[in-house]
Amino acid sequence: MITTDTKVVIVTGGSQGIGAGIAGAYRQEGWAVVACARKIKPSEEDEMLTVEVDITEPSAPELIVSKTLERFGRIDTLVNNAGIYIGKSFTEFTQADFESMVAVNLTGFFGVTQRVIAEMLARGGGHVVNISTTLADYADSSAPSVLTALTKGGIAAATRSLAVEYATRGIRVNAVSPGIIQTSVHPAEEYEALARRQPIGHVGQVSDVVNGVLFLESSPFITGEIIHIDGGQIAGH
Repeated sequence: MITTDTKVVIVTGGSQGIGAGIAGAYRQEGWAVVACARKIKPSEEDEMLTVEVDITEPSAPELIVSKTLERFGRIDTLVNNAGIYIGKSFTEFTQADFESMVAVNLTGFFGVTQRVIAEMLARGGGHVVNISTTLADYADSSAPSVLTALTKGGIAAATRSLAVEYATRGIRVNAVSPGIIQTSVHPAEEYEALARRQPIGHVGQVSDVVNGVLFLESSPFITGEIIHIDGGQIAGH
């Protein structure tokens, strides 16, 4: 049952994988959830709203915020999970690859975050959690991914910048930086080989990332932090 005290989270890329896991976890915590994706099924739950939207479209930020406020009346947290990955050698990337990754990983992030933070400022506070990747900080010759480093590295830098900019105005900004997580991004037959690249010896689960997000949510003295959930990959080999 929705009450005036029910907190509200927006999760972009919330239809599957990590995004769906995050959305489900917030619901279990008693939050109302707005899950956004280009393709997402309607929800029959009173405290769950799905918004079918392409976050690269200029109209997306206003659509997401207006539907959230119309349904729930507030926004407490934004989880910027939407993102795409294209792994290629640098000289093999096409202009279309570049434009696609910039559009989703940067343009979509920028528009939605800007609009949501404006709403948070009006309410007096909030929390933004960005999903980055260890590949933005730790280059791996076996997984060339310069466009991921370029775009998700930008998200990591923006996390710190926004955290400092809004620290005195009640808005925290943090990030979770996953390593190899068991989702549909990787075929099941690849996990054994991928596990050997992790110092901890196995790939991560969606629940590992979810726990990191919930930890940040429950830690009001943390802002500007980037938590690496990557089995020790960021520490080296």
